[in-house]
Amino acid sequence: MATNIINTFTTPNRPLTWLITGCSSGLGLALVRHIQRQDRGHRVIATSRNPSKTPELVDEVGRKGGRWLKLDVDDLDSSTLIDDLESSQGYQIDVLVNNAGYSVHNAVEHFTEGEVRAMMDTLYFGPSRLMRAVLPHMRARRFGVIVNISSGAGLEGRESMGAYAAAKAALDGVTKVLAKEVAPFNVRAIYVPLGALNTGFGSKIVVGKNYPMNDDYTGSAADHIMSSLGGGSYRMDGDPDKAANVVYEVIVGEGVGKGKEGERVLPLGRDLAVRVKQIVDQWNHTMEVFGHVCNNVYVDDN
Repeated sequence: MATNIINTFTTPNRPLTWLITGCSSGLGLALVRHIQRQDRGHRVIATSRNPSKTPELVDEVGRKGGRWLKLDVDDLDSSTLIDDLESSQGYQIDVLVNNAGYSVHNAVEHFTEGEVRAMMDTLYFGPSRLMRAVLPHMRARRFGVIVNISSGAGLEGRESMGAYAAAKAALDGVTKVLAKEVAPFNVRAIYVPLGALNTGFGSKIVVGKNYPMNDDYTGSAADHIMSSLGGGSYRMDGDPDKAANVVYEVIVGEGVGKGKEGERVLPLGRDLAVRVKQIVDQWNHTMEVFGHVCNNVYVDDN
């Protein structure tokens, strides 16, 4: 049973301003388009690392009243974008969606230091930097929503996903803490672990520099996954448009999100549902095996 869930969040009866990272494809683009289709007056600020690569998308968003800005979440000065929007350009960012990302695959022992640090920069330090920048404004206004797009890998990563899983788990962890800290200010924080959405994320999968792996890994699960990368053997049957609709409704408190504003995690994908059950079953098994030990390492009263 969930504890310490706050169910008294309020959403202002006005259009919201959304800042979304990683909008050149996938869920980020689907969410931008979904928001702009609502005809509710919402203001969308879409961002990507290199907008010049997608001029047609920049034009599309602009024609519908939005803006498309350059933002590299790895940049140590990335948070200045929020400061500029809030202080100089008259925007009040109501919703921050941290969506930008990619994945590097290899066996854990074969990752380079640079690969691991780059993964953490994009998936944890970058989003954390933006959150710290926007929170003072949200707290002062007593409203805001921070949405961190995560992955089933953050719950329990599969072989070859060690760096990606660690970064997503870090983002999940800070979101859980943040949600508790800012709830008294009518600010929400929620993370969204995704299953296999058909978003083209496979094109953002990077094979580690030290691949092929050591021969000891031949025939292993990690070897199978690495060998099939880019081969289309994984069925990604999740619909990003449906996922975008759910994310939108949970943020604005309508449809499936009505009355659920206090929830802190939004799992999406039927393959993810299977994974969640496996994790729950594993924890139940662990407590059956070690529960008596867990409960008997206390300091004895003398």
